Amino acid sequence: MYTNKKMSLGNLKRRLYLIVSRHFQWWATITFKRWNPRVIAITGSVGKTTMLHLLEAQFGERAHYSHDANSIYGISFDLVGLRGITGSRLRWLWLLVAAPFAALFTHRNKEFYIVEIDADRPNEARHVASWLKPEVTLWVSVGHSHAHNFENQVKRGLFATVEEAIAHEFATVAQATTKLVIIDGDSEVMHKTTHGCDAEIVAASSKLSDYRVEPTQTVLHTDRHRYELPYPLQRDVATQLNMLEILCDYLEVPLIEDWSGLTVAPGRNSYFEGKHGTHLIDSSYNAHLLSMRSMIQMFDELRAEKKWLVIGDMIEQGKDAPREHKLLGEALADVSADQYILVGHRTSEHTWPVLESHGLQAKTQHFADVKEALDYINNHVSGGETILFKGSQYLEWIIEKMLADPADITKLVRQEPAAKQRRRSRGLI
Repeated sequence: MYTNKKMSLGNLKRRLYLIVSRHFQWWATITFKRWNPRVIAITGSVGKTTMLHLLEAQFGERAHYSHDANSIYGISFDLVGLRGITGSRLRWLWLLVAAPFAALFTHRNKEFYIVEIDADRPNEARHVASWLKPEVTLWVSVGHSHAHNFENQVKRGLFATVEEAIAHEFATVAQATTKLVIIDGDSEVMHKTTHGCDAEIVAASSKLSDYRVEPTQTVLHTDRHRYELPYPLQRDVATQLNMLEILCDYLEVPLIEDWSGLTVAPGRNSYFEGKHGTHLIDSSYNAHLLSMRSMIQMFDELRAEKKWLVIGDMIEQGKDAPREHKLLGEALADVSADQYILVGHRTSEHTWPVLESHGLQAKTQHFADVKEALDYINNHVSGGETILFKGSQYLEWIIEKMLADPADITKLVRQEPAAKQRRRSRGLI
């Protein structure tokens, strides 16, 4: 009986989600049709925001960018110039009233709308893509993201695996694209699921002739260009840069030479000077196995001494969480680090035993509580450590407490009032 009530409540929430989203979408469509931009969509499990920032550095004022908006709600708010829910739930009432006025008085005139489209639940990416009808789509990756939301599709027999369901959802964006879809040439599933699309399919390459990464910069040589980027970035960015090259060819615009103006979003590959002479690399926004492996590989190749890894749980993995965290342990065991620090019950239960089986117990500490992890770090760093933070469990709070310059707090992820209140409720002050 309890299960039936829970299922009924879940169905009610889903219906309410759709009803309210249609209200905001209806008003946003007024602004969108009046504007009529050329839409460039970015989709995928990981790397969407980095791709967005690469395009922003390239196109500058020629485009409007959907920063912090990749769902039907977020994009609707973005189109009419409103911010979403960042504080009180009462803000919903204000937004319901404000949306019509914002739609009528918001006028945009940029040539392009460069927009992220996520697939955090079944049919949402399809719905957004069929609404916006992108001229170009850049499908940057596919992995085990938001997996718990797709498990029911497997139970219903619609797909054999969660991975297949997620890939199918991203593919709906490609299928709604009118002119050009750029995919990762190394991805078999992208080739397979985009077969038969009306748009032209072009595969991007990940080939590099040179790759050097340091805490404050990355130097890459693709087949066509040399890039100096002012952040520590993964090898995967080579594929995204080639996607950008293909896009520029299609639009017949020259690729920029100076990348010093590139920015990254909070929690994605940011660098900070830390207390005790440490160097902090913040990738704490989110994590699943695909993004974990990518960042861990980058860290292995990073030119730095005394390298520490602080790894939080991977959330939203559903029933596959034990398997994914064991695979995370194997990925960590394949790299060289001076210290592994695991934070959260999932990494403690499933990742720690894998590291122990590889003989890394002397280098590894695991904590259920983020405060204990911070205490350990403060008591054991000696200066000069480069520390990468990746995963959930409020790792941004550890970074906040370790910043050499407190003013850098504004550059961290989850600084909105609601997020700060959640941390305070857990005693993280």
